[in-house]
Amino acid sequence: MARVALVTGGTRGIGAAISVALKNAGYTVAANYAGNDAAAEKFTAETGIPTYKWSVADYDACKTGIARVEADLGPVEVLVNNAGITRDAPFHKMTPEQWHEVIDTNLTGVFNMTHPIWPGMRDRKFGRVIIISSINGQKGQFAQVNYAASKAGDLGITKSLAQEGARFNITANAICPGYIATEMVMAVPDKVRESIIAQIPTGRLGEPEEVARCVVFLAADDAGFINGSTISANGGQFFV
Repeated sequence: MARVALVTGGTRGIGAAISVALKNAGYTVAANYAGNDAAAEKFTAETGIPTYKWSVADYDACKTGIARVEADLGPVEVLVNNAGITRDAPFHKMTPEQWHEVIDTNLTGVFNMTHPIWPGMRDRKFGRVIIISSINGQKGQFAQVNYAASKAGDLGITKSLAQEGARFNITANAICPGYIATEMVMAVPDKVRESIIAQIPTGRLGEPEEVARCVVFLAADDAGFINGSTISANGGQFFV
């Protein structure tokens, strides 16, 4: 029986590529999304992957949503924490609301999703938790104090979960994408995008599918000795 994988923010951009790659690798996939019903409906129509709507920033909504997924498909054995938002502003102009919105989704959202699933993984002696962090969680970024803090915090969660889950055959690993050719990046002005590409040694943006292949690798049953690691998928732009 195929393992069940749940991908947050799984209907658009990097998340959509992850959902499709996992399905193609033989997993039974559920894609969570927060608000864009039209995009979710189109995604399901094109891929056959069921979608489930809730905000990862709401713990009770996560518990209820996960219960629905597991009732429909079976216990979640692979969790991909991909959902994330930005609310960019220079620090002196950043509002408490901008801070909390990003932290609540990108950082607390990882707790909200992983915490209800964790006991089942421990009981079954198997689990894969994969967290999509960011290059900007590694190096920081102008006007992204909130985002960089949340993504750096995700790396701390990863390392701690790896230690707690290891004896139960649960791994926790992170992926730090660089600049990827998603709708958000492609929507920036050409000059800005060109200046970004100029900083990437490979001379191009990454593709969502390149991040997705990292996820499929980490999700595999035979990736059990890779734990607490961070994969940097950034075209050589930044090294840790």
